[in-house]
This record gives sequence, C-alpha cells and structure tokens, in this order.
Amino acid sequence: MSELSAPAIVRVAQPSSAGAIDHPRPDRLVRGNPRRETWSLYESGDGVSSIGIWACEPGMWRIVFAANKEEYFFVLEGHVRLHDEAGVAVDVRAGEGAVIPAGFVGAFEVVEPVRKHFVVIERPGLQPQAPLG
Repeated sequence: MSELSAPAIVRVAQPSSAGAIDHPRPDRLVRGNPRRETWSLYESGDGVSSIGIWACEPGMWRIVFAANKEEYFFVLEGHVRLHDEAGVAVDVRAGEGAVIPAGFVGAFEVVEPVRKHFVVIERPGLQPQAPLG
C-alpha cells in the first residue's frame, strides 16, 4: 500500500520584481487613465483560483464581472470605491476587505493610490441565467 502525500502549502512572499503594467480599456474609462500593476503570486492547477497583489493610481472605469467570476480583496494601502448599477457606492479603505460578487456590473474607482491583495475565483461551466418573466 502506497502512502498518499498531502497537498503542499504554497507560501507567497512580497514580489521582488516589477509586476505586469496595464491600463483600463479606453471604452470603459470614466475618469483618468490610471496605471495598474499586477503581481500574480499563485494560480491553482485547475485554473479556478488566482491570487496576487494589485496597485493602481487614481481613476475610474466600468467593470463587468462574468457570472462565474468573483473577487475577494483586502486593501493594504489607499482607498477604493465600488459603484453598482443602482448608484450605490461602497468605500473600502486600508485595513478593510470586500467581495465583488459574480455578475457584478458597475464602476471601480481608485480614490487614493491603492495596493491590495486579491483572490479571484472563476468557476468553469457557469453561464449567466436568463432573467425571469
């Protein structure tokens, strides 16, 4: 009988090199054209989850999350504001976290330069549900 080994803990550390740089898509910009930097620190073997660190300059852009994608994030420094389609805004500051739910449509605003940890979950095979009625 062979012994099964337990899954190994994956340790992540502060990145020592530059992250990937990008900007919001021009068709989604609301204000500014902020520089965003992403450090990808882990991706699960099945492609369902990923974690990393993200930093961004002030600005605002529209976001649309797929029905199978959600994100938990924790703000290390700075201040962000999420706006939903109904106009409700939620502020998240250093020392606070939030979840962007699957299917969320709204806007992401960086009020003060931000740096955050993030965990993204993308479940394969989920499709948007048709509205009732």
